[in-house]
Amino acid sequence: MELRHLRYFVAVGEALNFTRAAKELHLAQPSLSRQIQDLETELGVRLLDRSRQGVRLTLSGKSFLADAKRVLAHGVAIVESVQSLDRREKRELNIGYVAALIYDLLPATLAAFQVTFPNVPVHLFDMTCGDQLRALANGKIDLAFVGSWAVRERSGLQSRSIAAYETVAALPKNHPLARRATVKLEELEPMFFIGMSEQSQPGYRQWLLESCSQAGYRPKVLQEAELERALLQFVAGGLGVALLPEPVTKIPHPDVVFRPLRPALVTPFWIAWREEDRTPALQAYVDVVAQFDRRRRGVVAPPPPPLSLRRALSERVDLSRLVMPQVSGHSNEVLSLQSPHLRWPPRAARQFGDQPGARLPTLQARRGFGSEPRSRHIRVRS
Repeated sequence: MELRHLRYFVAVGEALNFTRAAKELHLAQPSLSRQIQDLETELGVRLLDRSRQGVRLTLSGKSFLADAKRVLAHGVAIVESVQSLDRREKRELNIGYVAALIYDLLPATLAAFQVTFPNVPVHLFDMTCGDQLRALANGKIDLAFVGSWAVRERSGLQSRSIAAYETVAALPKNHPLARRATVKLEELEPMFFIGMSEQSQPGYRQWLLESCSQAGYRPKVLQEAELERALLQFVAGGLGVALLPEPVTKIPHPDVVFRPLRPALVTPFWIAWREEDRTPALQAYVDVVAQFDRRRRGVVAPPPPPLSLRRALSERVDLSRLVMPQVSGHSNEVLSLQSPHLRWPPRAARQFGDQPGARLPTLQARRGFGSEPRSRHIRVRS
């Protein structure tokens, strides 16, 4: 018995007329009659009473008709479900990030992701941590790169630690401590601090308080900034000092120096996504980021024979065989990521241009939501 036999019987059972049912099914009447007889023979049950007065369902036929309708409806639901899953796999992936903190993760992980999902458009949005969390809640982005203080105790979010950066002290270049190779956290006690606002960096204020409390004092916060560049301007103007993750040192500012803290203070970095969002594309990208972090930390499960990124991109091989590009090191060749779906914001284009790694050709630059994209060619020198 096949599903078509059930469709044939449902058509006859509802019409109670072989001629009308055959016309609806676009079959010849003799062929339809033979299919119903074959079904009755296979079941060993008479489903229809045929007479000169017409066709009517037997008691068994009425029961079988109801069950057949349920089976057909379930079959339709299965088809719609798998089609919906396929559409979700191919839908766009919106990623928020903080440009001042992401220099190596995005280029390498997006290159690897495009190998497995070459038809998924990826849109990148340069946003503060606070804006990312709000965009996640509103469904405007699918994944956020945020500081650890921003995801603590956030209901409805899944999160994963993917990096750990050394915390540095940002000092005016003419400050006496700027002549030192390292700075002790307790040496900053007499100074005013410049912090990040709760609007742009939720939880930073509490993190700063907890960090300074380890050195036995409460920081005196004179000013809070919305963006890292504004914070550095305040520091350069001599308004105070700041504690920041090490990647911020890549933001050029001639009047600010950065010094490591001793003992070292580590700032974890996290990705976050909505707990209910289990789309294959998103989960695949989360796995790519986690794999990249494991490789960077030297925690690698025994893989199959590795492939180069160039070969992987051309052959679209299984992701588990991909060797992540060493963006933080030096490469002997310029790799090319041919992805017409990738959109890269202009600030990232300027900053990533000085980093070694992959060459990303003519990406669509976009900042925030609703802005017009601009083409920008990014070449990362090895």
